[in-house]
Amino acid sequence: MLNEVKMMNIEQQAMAYIKEMLGKIPLVQSVKSCTQGVSCGGHTLDLVLQVNVGGCEHLLVCEVKDRAQPQQVRAALLMLRESLRRDGRDMTPVFMAPYLSPQARALCVEHDVGYLDLAGNARIAFDGIFIEREVVDKPKAVRREVKSLFKPKSARVLRVLLRQPHRAWRVADLADAAQVSLGHVSNVRRKLLAEEWGEDSGSGLFLLKPDALLDAWRKVYEPPAGERREYYTSLHGEAFDAAVRGVSGTALGCILLASFSAGRWLAPYLRSGTQYFYADVSGLALLVSTLHLVRVDKGGNVVVTVPTDEGILQDAIQPAPGIACTSPVQTYLDLCALGERGAEAADNLRREKLAWSN
Repeated sequence: MLNEVKMMNIEQQAMAYIKEMLGKIPLVQSVKSCTQGVSCGGHTLDLVLQVNVGGCEHLLVCEVKDRAQPQQVRAALLMLRESLRRDGRDMTPVFMAPYLSPQARALCVEHDVGYLDLAGNARIAFDGIFIEREVVDKPKAVRREVKSLFKPKSARVLRVLLRQPHRAWRVADLADAAQVSLGHVSNVRRKLLAEEWGEDSGSGLFLLKPDALLDAWRKVYEPPAGERREYYTSLHGEAFDAAVRGVSGTALGCILLASFSAGRWLAPYLRSGTQYFYADVSGLALLVSTLHLVRVDKGGNVVVTVPTDEGILQDAIQPAPGIACTSPVQTYLDLCALGERGAEAADNLRREKLAWSN
């Protein structure tokens, strides 16, 4: 059945899927007259099903989309509800798509519209029938699409936006601040609007839901690609801090404290025996000479990553004189990727530095 469904177009897949699902319910005696192209309130419906429950016929009217980003879902739901209002008949609306995110499903519930996706998520109620099912895993294609928003060049744009979530940015200004092309900013803007994480005020793009955006990023975050080197230094405590101040403050954009080391300056929570840095090639050479670093294969207490994309080095802040570190957003993401202790420090950092009012 699954292979047959894959060969159909989206409306055919939807028809086959919902008929099969309803056919498994004991109270449903028949599902018939699946009709395409039926008009309702001036709108042509994608699917109409006559479902017999205990001898009574009930109409399910389905709107089917091949994509279901929140912006698209909201528009389709409003149109579907308005069409039913104009038509006046007693019908149950259902929204269908290949995959519906939790946000899209919540929109369906908000608009009192049932939903069903081909991944298996469903919520439909009519004539004493109630179906509710939630599938944990996202389809691979959906995971790839979500991840595409957080690739290195796009991440540059997101870091700028998350610094001042409620500032309205013109495309040209945002491209200049993030040091990416106008086209790249336009692509990010389109995706943020489609997910309803961003909004265009007329004066420019701002983040409508910065917390939701950061949550989505955290779930798919992967540490930046680059060369990771481990070293040992005999410096510690005030001597180490003094050496870092001597090199970090004068090499802004070349050397940044990162992860636990950045978190210590941004929102102190716990100490780590290992110090973390991002640096470019010249910054790495400065660190090696200033901190007296010795390269080791294991057992080191300094980790330096030379990132492939230098956008992270552009996103620097100075929480104290002579100290340069990654921004709260980048620090939060890096901490989240470091296990349970990192997650605890990340939560503390988010409470103290990333508490936005959506």
